[in-house]
Amino acid sequence: CHLIHYLRLSHHLIVLNYLICTFDKLKSVSSEDINITDAVFDGVEVRVFEPPAKGDERLKRSVVYIHGGGWALASARTSLYNNLCRIMAESLNAVVVSVEYRLVPEVCFPEQFHDALRATKHFLQPDVLAQYSVDPSRIAISGDSAGGNLAAAVCQQLSKDEHLTVRPKLQALIYPVLQAFDFNTPSYQQNMNMPVLPRYVMISYWIDYFNGNYELAHSLLINNHTALDVGQAHSFRGRLNWTSLLPSSFKKNYKPVIQTTGEAEIIQQIPALLDVRAVPLLAENETLQLQPKTYILTCENDVLRDDGVMYAKRLENAGVEVTLDHFHDCFHGCMIFTIWPTDFSAGVQTRNSYIKWLDENL
Repeated sequence: CHLIHYLRLSHHLIVLNYLICTFDKLKSVSSEDINITDAVFDGVEVRVFEPPAKGDERLKRSVVYIHGGGWALASARTSLYNNLCRIMAESLNAVVVSVEYRLVPEVCFPEQFHDALRATKHFLQPDVLAQYSVDPSRIAISGDSAGGNLAAAVCQQLSKDEHLTVRPKLQALIYPVLQAFDFNTPSYQQNMNMPVLPRYVMISYWIDYFNGNYELAHSLLINNHTALDVGQAHSFRGRLNWTSLLPSSFKKNYKPVIQTTGEAEIIQQIPALLDVRAVPLLAENETLQLQPKTYILTCENDVLRDDGVMYAKRLENAGVEVTLDHFHDCFHGCMIFTIWPTDFSAGVQTRNSYIKWLDENL
């Protein structure tokens, strides 16, 4: 993929996504008990999963789901996410709306955020909810990885929208990526070379999302963009102090990496590094206080572990009811790997725990 990109034949993410989708076509996932339809919500493609009506039941619960993939890969239509959303619809007897937001490199930040926000706001309209027989008081917003990032950012934006008549009851974030401020949290240091999502790959996803320059990767890796002399970062430093936000069992013996002198030009070139629509963990307390009841799933073998744990702590400090569901033996991305040949026990374990929480709280 990178050779094709180097030869300027195509962007490597386009090639990688093509390979993923080609492999995916070899798989077949049954959906005979769920009605699956494709629709367009305010210009954004979505896939809707509807379980059959049961008896005299009138209104159903609902989940708006935003898929992961580094804002660049996968799709609501791939079998992995199709299977997850189908099982959610069946298990919860809920209408699941899976958002097909546009991907890098076709678009970059903030377009993925805008797509997810537009589709969600469209669905939350009373007449649309009525069309799908959805209970307006029982709606969750959810997503995994980059989808968890978008779900958190959308939830924050919705909480500040004074014109909304319907708001989500819950948010459920699966190993979400929530900040690009510090690439040396304990989990980033501990799992820097962990398969599936090594640190350099996560930094590359951020650079692609922001349409930045790969030459900045090393400076980002050593936190030059948030050094003590970078004035734009000062006001955010207290919101991401992992020495106070993480429990000692996660901090272990790792030390903060805070450069005295860095490169303010990075923030000037990529201001989105401090834009809360891209990095929800940096939101102010006043916004966090408005968030709904929250579920956050984290995995020990994941560079993003501490993003989720810190967000849970900040929400809790802001008075939000939070469930932090941590899995010691699991890895980033595991929840979607439940179909042969990537059917892992970690995937079933995390998926069951996630669905159980939704069933008990939605």
